Order: sequence, then structure tokens, then C-alpha cells
Amino acid sequence: KNLFDIFCKNIVTLNKIGFIPIIVHGGGKRISNKLNELGIESKFVKGLRVTGEKTIKVVENVLIEFNKEIVASLEKQNCKSQSIHTKENNIISVEKDSEELGFVGSPKKINKDILLKIIDEKKVPIVVPMGIGNDEKIYNINADIAAGAIAKELKARRLLLMTDVEGVIDQNNNLISEIDSVVASKMLQEGTISGGMIPKINTCLDSIYNGVTGVVIVDGRKPHSILFELFSD
Repeated sequence: KNLFDIFCKNIVTLNKIGFIPIIVHGGGKRISNKLNELGIESKFVKGLRVTGEKTIKVVENVLIEFNKEIVASLEKQNCKSQSIHTKENNIISVEKDSEELGFVGSPKKINKDILLKIIDEKKVPIVVPMGIGNDEKIYNINADIAAGAIAKELKARRLLLMTDVEGVIDQNNNLISEIDSVVASKMLQEGTISGGMIPKINTCLDSIYNGVTGVVIVDGRKPHSILFELFSD
């Protein structure tokens, strides 16, 4: 709760001084809690949640509810914001990933016009990482992958991936403070980068190769981590 409040204050600060942050949020812990409550088992393949027909409805409800909480928190601080999800202002067209993962997909197309209109109105877009497929069904998207797709589409100056770990660590468990695409690719091949960090690093590489100026993995457990990242060396 405390980190959530600080995060929202940081977004308000960025917005007030003329930056345009776009928030793409997951909700993994909340989704797992709700699924446990309903007695639905959570399975993961390479850090991605396997999503069946029952699960996708739970995922959608939990994420939209969380989305509204973020909007409410920003609005309370006089920061105009706008929900973007599968039931309102959907911007993501999805391609299904695999039968194994079920209702999980990758962004095929981002509707930039809706985003730019919201930004023109000086509102902060709050995006649920879900989209609609050609079959008109709803698909879950890894939040980092969704954020990367949006950053690429807008040729963003920065893509900040907030997480609940320190960052990328080497074989001796030491934090790597800066990394280039060649080393990152090598670490993926060698398996030094594993689990939930795989989609993050793949997103970083994809974004850098497609017009995003810089990508950062930020330890979201540290208060004001976004501001420290953007306004310090």
C-alpha cells in the first residue's frame, strides 16, 4: 500500500512537470490470490501464466478493478487519467501465442490514435495488459511485453520496467548496473537470465532494436525508484 501510494505520487510529479508517463500494470499477485480463493490452480510456462477459459475471466476482472484503483488514486491528487482496457478504449489487437498457454497472446497492433488523443488531453493513460484477438476473444498479455509494444509504437524515450527484484544479476549474484544488447543476448543463451526475467530482457532487446532510446529495469520495492532513475546519474 505504501509503495503504491508513493508510485502514484511519483506519476503525479512527472505529469505536473510536463513528462507524459504511460502506465501499463500487471497484477500477478492479486490474480494468484483470487484464483486460489476460487480453487483454480495457477500454472506457468517460462514465466508466463497458462490461462484457461475460467482463468481469463478472473484475470480480466482483477486487472480492471486494479486499473480503477490506480485511476482513482491519481484523480484524487488532481492528476487526470484514463482507463484503457478490453471493455473501454481497447488499444491492443492480439495474436494467440500457443495452445499450451491458452488465452495468452502477443500484441499484433497498437491503436496509437486512442493513446495520442488521451495524451493530448493531458491525461495519464493507465493500460491493462490485455487485448482482443481476431476471434473477438480476450487474451492476457505479459505486462512487460505489452509495455514494450506500446513504447515501440510511440518511439518512447524511456521504457521503465518495474519489478520486485533488484535487477539482472550475474553468476555470482551481483547486480549488473548496465548491460548492452550483445551481453544480454549471451546471458539469455547461457541461461544466466532465467524465470520471469526472460520476458523482461527479451522486451528490453526488442524495444532497443525498434526505436526506444533506453530501457531500465527498476527495483519497485525502493521508494521513489522512478524519480531516482530519471533524475539522477
